[in-house]
Amino acid sequence: MSGILMALVDGSAYSESVCHHAAWIAGRTGAQVKLYHVIDPRRARGQRDLSGSIRLGARSTLMEQLTALDEQHARLAQAQGRAILEDAKALIEAEGIENVITRLRHDDIVATVEAKEGVADMILIGKRGEAAGPDSPHLGSNFERIVRASHKPVFVANRAFRPINRVLIAYDGGVSAMKAVDYVARDPLFAGLEVIVASAGSDNAELRSALDNARATLKAGGHEAETRILKGQPEKALGDLAESGGIDLLVMGAYGHSRIRTLVIGSTTTAMIRTCKCPVVLMR
Repeated sequence: MSGILMALVDGSAYSESVCHHAAWIAGRTGAQVKLYHVIDPRRARGQRDLSGSIRLGARSTLMEQLTALDEQHARLAQAQGRAILEDAKALIEAEGIENVITRLRHDDIVATVEAKEGVADMILIGKRGEAAGPDSPHLGSNFERIVRASHKPVFVANRAFRPINRVLIAYDGGVSAMKAVDYVARDPLFAGLEVIVASAGSDNAELRSALDNARATLKAGGHEAETRILKGQPEKALGDLAESGGIDLLVMGAYGHSRIRTLVIGSTTTAMIRTCKCPVVLMR
C-alpha cells in the first residue's frame, strides 16, 4: 500500500486510536492519510414539530428564534469538527507522518464513504463512536453500515493503540478468507510481522490442504506463517486464540455464508468483535 488511508474521526476516545493506527500504517506503507469528520445535517439542526401548537405572532417569533438557534448549532458543529480534525492531524504528524490532509463534510457518513472510498486503499474507523462507552453492549451505530457499504478493507481500531507484531488470519477457505490471505501476503503493511492462519472445525484432509495453500501463498510473500486447526465454534475458538495468543491484529472476511464470514451479521461473531481487545481488518 502506498496510496490513501481514509480515516474517520468523531472526537471519541476511539478516534485517538484511529489516529495512532493511521500513523502506524502510513509509516509502514508511505500512504497519505485523509482525515474525515462528517457532520450529519439532520443532527446538526434541531428536529422540531410545531404544527398547530403555537398561533399567529407568537409562533412566528419563536420560529425566528429557533432558526437562529439552529444556525448557531451549525456554526458550533463546524467549529467542533475543525478542532477535531486539527487535533487528529497533530496526533499523526507528531509520529513523523507528514502527508496528512483534513476534510470536513456535511453528509451522512455512509454516503461520504461511498462517495470518497474510490481513491482510498483502506478505511479506518473506531469500533465505537462518540455516543458509545467502552462497556456498551453494542458496536458503534455506524460500524455495520460502513462495513456493509465499503468495498475496501476496513480497519476497525480498538480503544487503545499498541505495537502490532502478531497477526491472526481467520481462515475458512472461502473467497473473502482467501482474499485476506493474499492481502496479507502482498501488502507491505504486513512485512516482517508474525502471521498465524487459523481455522476452526473438523480436522480433515481438505482443511489441511486449504491451510497448506494459504501458508504457501504467504511464504511467496515473505511470511513463514504458522497454521492451526482449532476445536470448537469458530467465534469462540478464534476469540480465545486472539486473547491468549498475544494477537495484535485480527484479519478476516466480513461477509459470506460460513459462520466465520458472517461477522457483522451473526450476533455471536459481532460479540467476538465487540470483546476483542485487538484491532480488526475486515475484507469483503
